[in-house]
Amino acid sequence: MKISVPFALSRFWAIVVKEFIQMRRDRITFGMMIGVPLIQLVLFGFAINADPKHLPTAVLLADYGAQGRTLLQAIRNSTYFEFVREVTTEQEAEEVLSRGEAQFVINIPPNFSRDLLRGERPAILVEADATDPAATSNAIGSLRVLMAKALQHDLRGPLETLAGGQDPIELRVHARYNPEAITQYNIVPGLMGVVLTMTMVMITGLAITRERERGTMENLLSMPTKPFEVMIG
Repeated sequence: MKISVPFALSRFWAIVVKEFIQMRRDRITFGMMIGVPLIQLVLFGFAINADPKHLPTAVLLADYGAQGRTLLQAIRNSTYFEFVREVTTEQEAEEVLSRGEAQFVINIPPNFSRDLLRGERPAILVEADATDPAATSNAIGSLRVLMAKALQHDLRGPLETLAGGQDPIELRVHARYNPEAITQYNIVPGLMGVVLTMTMVMITGLAITRERERGTMENLLSMPTKPFEVMIG
């Protein structure tokens, strides 16, 4: 009586050789096996940037003191913010954000330099579009560090006490989209596209397989429809 072996290396190797022969005959499939991973590596490795720089920024400057100009120059020299225009009113700043011309609006209030020298911790308002949470969070994080270092040269001598305690400037961030920073609002919209794409591909593959198993694939092929119409239907 011949005993059946659960796994045999010879049978496994025969299948491997058969698949290589099949790939030599089917050049399109072989090209997809090589090309698709390479394209994905390029897209995921280089096209997707989780730390974007040179984000378009508008400035609402209501104080032309030395400290205000120093702070703006430090922000301009950073790699995260790129000043694209200067606005003069709050309404104009709102319109710039609404039209998507700028991702941030930096608002330096009146008497900023005077209040800073008095030790009153003036507040700088940063209005952020916030539809891209990764870009917004990194830029705001760099802005906090930048503000702490930008005025070190100005706050010397009699003003050195202002730099010794808490931050001499208060940073206020107003996010237009999802100000409560609810994670679901950022993840679910993109996740819906991914889930629908994967589900539709899987359902389409199962439907075609079912048609072949039931022997009704020939009926579909004999109908006056295009392959694309069959796949979509």
